[in-house]
Amino acid sequence: MMHLNVSLLARSTKNYALLEHRILKAAKTVNITTTHIIPEVKVKTLKPKRKYKRGYAVAILVAVEENQAAIWKIFSSVAKHEKTIPLNGVRSNPKALYNFHEAIINTLRPTLKEGVRSIIIAAPARTSHAQTFINHVQEHHAWLSHGPNKAAIAQITGSTSTPPQVAALMHTQAFQQIIRETAEEETENLIDLLEKRLSTADQSSAVLFSLEEAEDLILQRRKPNSPKPEYLLLTDKYLADTREKSRLHRLIQIAANKHVKTRIIDAESPAGKRLTQLGGIVCLAQ
Repeated sequence: MMHLNVSLLARSTKNYALLEHRILKAAKTVNITTTHIIPEVKVKTLKPKRKYKRGYAVAILVAVEENQAAIWKIFSSVAKHEKTIPLNGVRSNPKALYNFHEAIINTLRPTLKEGVRSIIIAAPARTSHAQTFINHVQEHHAWLSHGPNKAAIAQITGSTSTPPQVAALMHTQAFQQIIRETAEEETENLIDLLEKRLSTADQSSAVLFSLEEAEDLILQRRKPNSPKPEYLLLTDKYLADTREKSRLHRLIQIAANKHVKTRIIDAESPAGKRLTQLGGIVCLAQ
């Protein structure tokens, strides 16, 4: 009996059924034993998608237009759209404009609670939308412009309501300069707060100078009437050089979950140099 493997005869699935029928019919005539035809199909190998890292949030971008405001969270390498707020009415209506500005502030609150204290206000050229919003902040929300938790607020000209517009703005030198300036102002505000805490003998506050102390305060269940952790400050050099990276990253994650404001500060900045003198990591509690 003659045996014939015909699996290689089928190179595609186009005429698979017809080809198999003819071969089986011929096999009966000449007494050939056939194996089942297995068509050869080329499978395209898909490469796994690369997981994109956003980095850490460095600022909030408020794009104020004539009839709306788009809120963006700016990370170290990308922007994430948070919300678009419509103006219900016209700008000439004081009540409508007040409610519009209040809606913007309420949208900013969660990100501000995360510890981001840099706010960039963008508006189209030849408009006063940015300054009008800043005036509202100064008049109705003094906590954002004064006091220990004040934010660094800056203006920039441009329309930034769509992702392409935001991406284009982020690559401009003017925007990068504002990011640097607001970051420096923000960290200087935090260092001022640190210095005040160091010079005040107040039992209701605490300043901790090591990873171990920060872990004890943040990871453990808070005792009644004990200071609540507010800020975890560390330099980028401390983060890069520590041998306890897994412990530190775990602490940062848990701190974020407990709404402790974490800020990573450039070690070469004046604020970073002061933080380095204190060990590179500081936890503030109140």
